[in-house]
Amino acid sequence: MKKPKLAAVLSTIVWGAGQAYNKQWLKGAFFFVFQVLLIGIELVSGNYFSGTFSFREAGFFVKGIWGAITLGTQSSMLTENGLTPGDHSIILLIEGIIAILILCVFGIIWYINIKDAYKTANQFNETGEVLGSREWFAHTWEHAFEYIVIIPSSLMLILFSFMPIIFAFLVGFTNYNKSHLPPSNLVNWVGLDNFLYLFSMGGEVGSSNQWFTTFWNVFLWTVIFAIISTAAPFFLGLFQAVILNNKRVIGKKVWRSILILPWALPAMISQLNFQQLFNGQFGPINKYLLQAGIIDSPIYWLTDSTNPWIPRLTILGIGLWLGFPYFMALMSGIMTSISKDIYEAAEVDGATEGQQFWKITLPLVLSATAPLLVMSFASNFNNFGLIYFLTEGGPVNPNFIYAGHTDILISWIYKLTMNDKMYNMASVLSILIFLILGSISAINFTRTAAFKEE
Repeated sequence: MKKPKLAAVLSTIVWGAGQAYNKQWLKGAFFFVFQVLLIGIELVSGNYFSGTFSFREAGFFVKGIWGAITLGTQSSMLTENGLTPGDHSIILLIEGIIAILILCVFGIIWYINIKDAYKTANQFNETGEVLGSREWFAHTWEHAFEYIVIIPSSLMLILFSFMPIIFAFLVGFTNYNKSHLPPSNLVNWVGLDNFLYLFSMGGEVGSSNQWFTTFWNVFLWTVIFAIISTAAPFFLGLFQAVILNNKRVIGKKVWRSILILPWALPAMISQLNFQQLFNGQFGPINKYLLQAGIIDSPIYWLTDSTNPWIPRLTILGIGLWLGFPYFMALMSGIMTSISKDIYEAAEVDGATEGQQFWKITLPLVLSATAPLLVMSFASNFNNFGLIYFLTEGGPVNPNFIYAGHTDILISWIYKLTMNDKMYNMASVLSILIFLILGSISAINFTRTAAFKEE
């Protein structure tokens, strides 16, 4: 009889020892290699045999954890003997995140090793036999093939996707800004101070209130911008699709090809063209309106600071023009897939075209496009290109901190990082955007008919 707890304890101390106890030598060697690799990386990358120990000279994993916790203890200093190099807090944080993520992968392997040793010992006690190592590898390959083949892509996803997200998240809990730039200055953990500062619950009252005022106004405009930039193109696209789907329209393919052009052109080129068209001083639109006598003085479509709703409405109008062809093409395809028998039955019952639209077409289209509407809202919430290439967030608002009248949250974040080096506050805003969009998307996705059918 085998002792499952003993097998688990052996594998806890020496990876693969429990498998060796269960007479699965090859499997035990397989798990033991990972422990050797873990310890080897630490020993080879560190300076453990010099006679003195310092966390700064420790191996990859120990130094990584130390760096993530402390963010360094010694800044660069200029002395009589020259520049004394110090710790770079941001590099230490990145190395710490990578080290912890890799340790998590080794931790999963360690857990599988312990669980396998315990389970195999139990299996031997119940059946009197266990799979040999070769049979176990063959069985695992056959029944877990789909998980095995995604391991490389999962590791790459962890390194190149999760790691930057975690780093950006953690920066929000530090004082990483233009006053604390490594390596000349160390970055420190500040907990929730940045969040409290943003919402006027901590820090200097006057300055924090200005941060909250800026955040609240930019947030409201971002929500308005995202809702209108989603709803307006949707309904205009639906209107165009209904017209083109009418049997009395001649040359449907030609009209669809013409109307799809605004969406087919690269968005950046279209946005830069509109920026020139709506130029307040030299734009052709103002020129034609002045020549026609419609206006007496130029309209500053994108730069009017006296009435910020002029540039805001101009942006919304351009977004409508660029966005409706996508929904038109999408809903045209959906409408053609609706069975004509439904409409024929409705006509037999005496339904008018208007009733057919409201009772048949619109509900079916909304059911099919609801998930895409949620995704479109999230995309418009972070529609950096439309704002940046048209107004760069302007016109300037003197009451805002590093933000203009047309800035949305994502363009404000861009300014905070690229222009003003307020990395900690930019991270706080990114976390808030994630929480807002994640909550809205999750709630709406779970309520859509498409999600419920899944």
